[in-house]
Parts: sequence; C-alpha cells; structure tokens
Amino acid sequence: MALGAAVMHTAWTLLLARAPDSETATAAALAIAVVVFAPFAALGWDVEAEAVPYLALSAVFELGFFAALGLALRSGHVSLVYPLSRGVAPVLVLAVSVAVLGADVSPLQAAGVGVIVIGVLLVRGLDGAASRRDTGLALACGACIAGYTLTDSYGLRHAAPVPYLECVLVLTVLVYLPVMAKLKGGGKIVAAIQPRIAVAALCIFGAYALVLAALQLAPAAPVAALRETSVVFATVYAALVLGEPAGRRRLAGAAVVVAGITVLALA
Repeated sequence: MALGAAVMHTAWTLLLARAPDSETATAAALAIAVVVFAPFAALGWDVEAEAVPYLALSAVFELGFFAALGLALRSGHVSLVYPLSRGVAPVLVLAVSVAVLGADVSPLQAAGVGVIVIGVLLVRGLDGAASRRDTGLALACGACIAGYTLTDSYGLRHAAPVPYLECVLVLTVLVYLPVMAKLKGGGKIVAAIQPRIAVAALCIFGAYALVLAALQLAPAAPVAALRETSVVFATVYAALVLGEPAGRRRLAGAAVVVAGITVLALA
C-alpha cells in the first residue's frame, strides 16, 4: 500500500507536469478531487470544533504548496523539483520540532539530515545547471509540506482523516480556483478538465488514502520510508516519460535523498 501510494503520488505530479498549463491543470484537479470525494467525507464525517484552526492553517500551507508546485512544473524539471521538495520537508519538520517544540535530536536523526543534504546537493548540482527560480520554488514546496505535516499531526487528533483532508482541500480550492480563473480565465480551467487530469485528481486523494490504510496495518516508520521511494520513481519517470535529462548525478542524488529520509523515518 505504501509503495502504491508512492506510485500514485508520482503519477499525479507527472500528469500535471505534462499538461499544457500546469497551473490550470492543478486547479482543475483539485476541484475534481473535492467534488468526487465529498460523499466519502460526508459518510465518515467526524470533525470537532477544535480542528478548525488546524484546518485553516493547513489550508494556507496547502495553498502555498500547490501554487508553488504549479509554477515550478510550468518550467522546472520534475527530476529537480520533486526530490528537492520531498527531501527538504522532513529536515524542516525536524528543525521546527527541535527549535520550537523542544524535541531532542538523536545521532541517527542527525545522520539522516546529513545524508539528505548530500542528496539534495547532488540533485541540485553545484555547477549552476538548475536555475535559482526552480530551486527556490522547490524549496518553497518543501517548506509548505513541512508546514502542513506539522499542522496535520495536531489537527488529526480532532478529526477523521478523510473528512479532515476534504475540508482542507475545500478551503484551498475556494482561494486557488478563483485566483487561477482570474489570472488564466475560467474557460481554460474548464478546458483542462480532461481524463488525465481526472486521473490526477483521483491519485491526489488515493495516495493519501493508501497511506492511511497502510498505517492501520504497519508502524509509521517503515510506511513513511517506503512512501518516500516516490522520489526515485519521480526522477526515473521524468527521464523516461517526460524526456528530462536527469543524468546519473540527479538519479544518484534522488536515491541518496530517499536513504536519508529512510534513516530519519527509522530513527
């Protein structure tokens, strides 16, 4: 299930990256996901009033994530954006946990951070091949992932997972969709509603559902580690499907990022 979630997460990212306009495609996919999964959220509705602040804050981070991702996929390489964003996120989560929440850092966790940093440098490269814009957007995605990860870890104490995610995405869509409609035109968003974008919408929600199902059967650490193999999948698929010049260095960097995340997950 964790590997399936990794594949589905990679799939929706690649589907949006292949769209003529990744931003309108993202808006369309989010709108479809909200509509399709609303009945499932309603059937399992369990959201306490205490969850509202977390829902609002998580929606802010989700909005930032999808906005940055849409811009990044418009011109950046998936093989750069995906490993950087997924690699930076757990490092930031650990940093905030230590600096703000007073958590302790074990030697194994510190080692994991070091490995991730090496992997990120390999993916990014030191020769200036990757633009500062693409790198900045990827890091912004990672910061938003860290933000909603920490927020959701508290918010889910007051709500069931599926209705919680539905609420977060509804709040996100209520802002993102009108903004994109004004910038791009509503007609372009409607035109973006195609079968492949519908599949991307199903994968957005499906990947999360598979992770939840896996967590009911296995400890969180190995599930999280397997889930992050999506970094390698995305890099390989970007080279094979999108024709991106990933190169051995970037592929090796993606693998190193996964190794570092795995160390953090198992620490």
